[in-house]
Amino acid sequence: MLELKLVSTQSRHFEEHAAEYQKQITSLQLITIGWMCVEAGIAIAAAMRARSVALLAFGADSAIELLSATVVFLRFRNIARVNEKRAARITGILLFALAAFILASSAAALASAGFRPEPSYLGIAVLVAAAALMPWLSRQKRKLALKTSSGSLKADAVQSSMCAYMAWIALGGLILNAVFKVSWADPAAALLLVPIVVREGWEGMQVRSCADCNS
Repeated sequence: MLELKLVSTQSRHFEEHAAEYQKQITSLQLITIGWMCVEAGIAIAAAMRARSVALLAFGADSAIELLSATVVFLRFRNIARVNEKRAARITGILLFALAAFILASSAAALASAGFRPEPSYLGIAVLVAAAALMPWLSRQKRKLALKTSSGSLKADAVQSSMCAYMAWIALGGLILNAVFKVSWADPAAALLLVPIVVREGWEGMQVRSCADCNS
């Protein structure tokens, strides 16, 4: 009985704080969703055209982050009853699958000249934009996650931060390929993204639902 009362109290605590900051949170999530649609679409299209493993990995991660941002948006808008823990676990599994894909694709690109990437200036442009925007989004989400005790928003803030790191790493590989014609730098940069993707997946698997959060 005491445990049920504690859960109920924590749930009311979350709802009160969520209502107070709902407009700010939903605005941030709308910005995130809109940008992730653009980011993922351009990155994946440019990656397919240039055969860039690093850019494809970044675009695929952006698509997964789009799922995460949508879950948080639905949660705070009360549009649908979203099970955050289940959604986070699905996201984690997708990220682990992405890490495996990056490893296989990078190995193929390094082993075979036919898979070597071409320069992608469109890819460089979207990576520069992501590197500039995502740290700001992450900071804003972290502040609101602290105020609302939201586990899902905190996890989404981490993903936004990781997206910025991934953008800088992928950007390094693309610039080396475009300027110095170092084609192996692209798949090498993709391999550097693997630990970040795995970390995102692990943290996604560990996230708690908002009703369980108190910090």
